[in-house]
Amino acid sequence: MNSKPIVMVRIYLTEGKHQYQQLLELLHDREQVAGVTAFRGIAGFGQSGTMHSSTLLDISLDLPIILEFFDTPEKVAKVLEHLNPLIKPGHIVSWSATVNSGE
Repeated sequence: MNSKPIVMVRIYLTEGKHQYQQLLELLHDREQVAGVTAFRGIAGFGQSGTMHSSTLLDISLDLPIILEFFDTPEKVAKVLEHLNPLIKPGHIVSWSATVNSGE
């Protein structure tokens, strides 16, 4: 089984800013990265310390959203050049990983 190096990227957002759909379209249509997943959180807080959460009695429209994508290190470097001006500093995390190439 062969594997190849990739870079995983995680972008932290809140749904209240309506940014995730724009970024999802950018990653899919323009950047054409290998894979993207959007996660909707049930609770979270960031630098402001404001808690964003959902309970059975209160459905928040400002919950945490995580967009996660991966591709080759070279492709991710180019994509991050386009994403960095759109995302607040400290909201993009990346790390090296490997993916089974199936060959």
